[in-house]
Amino acid sequence: MPKVFGFAGFSGVGKTTLIEQLLPILIGKGVRVSVIKHAHHDFDIDRPGKDSYRHREAGAYEVLITANKRWVLMHELRDEAEPTLEEQLTRLSPCDLVIVEGFKRADIPKIEIWREANGKPMLYPQDPNIVAVACDAEIECRGLPVLPLNDPPTIAQFILEHFLND
Repeated sequence: MPKVFGFAGFSGVGKTTLIEQLLPILIGKGVRVSVIKHAHHDFDIDRPGKDSYRHREAGAYEVLITANKRWVLMHELRDEAEPTLEEQLTRLSPCDLVIVEGFKRADIPKIEIWREANGKPMLYPQDPNIVAVACDAEIECRGLPVLPLNDPPTIAQFILEHFLND
């Protein structure tokens, strides 16, 4: 199994932007990285009128779209329960690190992304899996490292060191 590292925080704090900035840094250090993003509610990457959409609407359990640059497998849950993070990890191709966005309550090491301007409470006091907080303000987090949110190289180095010491 690859190393798994999560990012947790309320909507609008910049999780996706930070991950987007971290990916080229980690990949540049020779780390093969995959990402699992937990979406909320009824998301859909497909569009009405497309062949794949029509196949799904007609009842297909899975639709695989393939081309010379990428492929995607869409699996309809129908009445099945949402798969756990652990189940989804087994579906990924081999890699060194899986970055997980969302899955706030997952039992994996996480960095909390927090912005004072968002007005939301911090997650780390209730989540023992949060190993650091990245934020845009100077704060104290009861012994947890506080990382500068706008310094992706420092955050990437923290992630790499976390796994070297694991």
